[in-house]
Amino acid sequence: MESTGVYGSSSAGIALDGQDPIRDVLALARPRTVAPVPLRAAAPWGVRFSPFPHVKLGVVVEGESWLCIDGLEPLLLTEGDFYLLGNPPPYGLGSSVEAARAGLSDAGGPTQTAYMCSVDFEFQDSDGSALFSSLPPAMIVRAGEAGEKLLWTIATLLVHEMGTHKVGRSLVLEHLAHILLVQMLRSHAGSSPEPLGWLASVADDGIGAALRAVHADPGRRWTLEELARIATMSRSAFAATFRARVGRPPLDYLIEWRMQLARAALRTEDSLAAIATAIGYQSESAFSTAFRRVVGMPPREFRVSLRSPGA
Repeated sequence: MESTGVYGSSSAGIALDGQDPIRDVLALARPRTVAPVPLRAAAPWGVRFSPFPHVKLGVVVEGESWLCIDGLEPLLLTEGDFYLLGNPPPYGLGSSVEAARAGLSDAGGPTQTAYMCSVDFEFQDSDGSALFSSLPPAMIVRAGEAGEKLLWTIATLLVHEMGTHKVGRSLVLEHLAHILLVQMLRSHAGSSPEPLGWLASVADDGIGAALRAVHADPGRRWTLEELARIATMSRSAFAATFRARVGRPPLDYLIEWRMQLARAALRTEDSLAAIATAIGYQSESAFSTAFRRVVGMPPREFRVSLRSPGA
C-alpha cells in the first residue's frame, strides 16, 4: 500500500512519513545527539556508566575493550566492532572484565591500547525512550560481518569530524550519527529472531507492509482483515505472525502507535477534539478513554504534567 499523505501535528512541527517508520520514531522520540570525547586509554583502564534513558552507539577504532553490562555476560570488543546499547542497565568498558566492572580509571600513558568513539542519543523524556524498548541491551556487529564495511566507512567520517573544529562540525556529527544509528537498526532488524516492535517495518515482507500502512494512515479504522490483506496472508496467519514478529497483536500496536502520536500532539496547543480526530477517534471521550488505558492518566492531566518543571 502506498501513501503520499503526511501526518503532522499542526503546532508541533513534527511531520511524519508513513512510508518510513524509522523516521517517524526518531521524530517522536526527539533524541538529543551527544558525541563524547573519544576515549584513548592504556591498560589498566575502566569506565562505568549509570543507567539513564538513552541509546549508545560505539566503535572500537583501535585495540580492544571489554563491555560489561550488569546482568549479562561480558563481551570482548576488538578493532572494527560496533556496539549499540538500548536503554541499558549500569555498564562498563575496560581493559579487563574486572576493570570494566569496577570502573578503574587510568586513562592515558605512553602505550595506547584502546581508541574508541561513541555517540549517545539522549531522550528528553521517558516517552522517547519507550519507543526503543524493543531494542536489546546490547547489539554487536563484528568486524567482517555483513554491513560492517558500510558502518566502518561512515564511522571513519565520524571519527575524522570529531578531530576537527570546523564550522558546521556539530551538524555533520549529528547527521553521521543518525546514519550510523539507522544502519545499526537495519542490521538488527535483519538478523534478530526476537520480537522487533516497529523495527519489523524494516523487513520487506508482509508484516512490514502492514506496519507501514498503519504508520501511513494511523487515523483509519483498520480491521484485522484489511491488514491481513495488505500482508497477503490469511487472517489467522497474519495475526500469529504479526504477534511473533512485532511482539503484540496488530490492533494493540495500532492503539499504542496512536497514543505515541497523541503524546507528541499534547505538547502543542491543539485541542483534544482535533487530536482525537487526527488519530482516528470519533469523539474526545473515546480518545480520553483509550489514552487513560494505555498511558495511565487522562490526556488533560498528561498535558498539565508536561508543563511542570523538568517535563
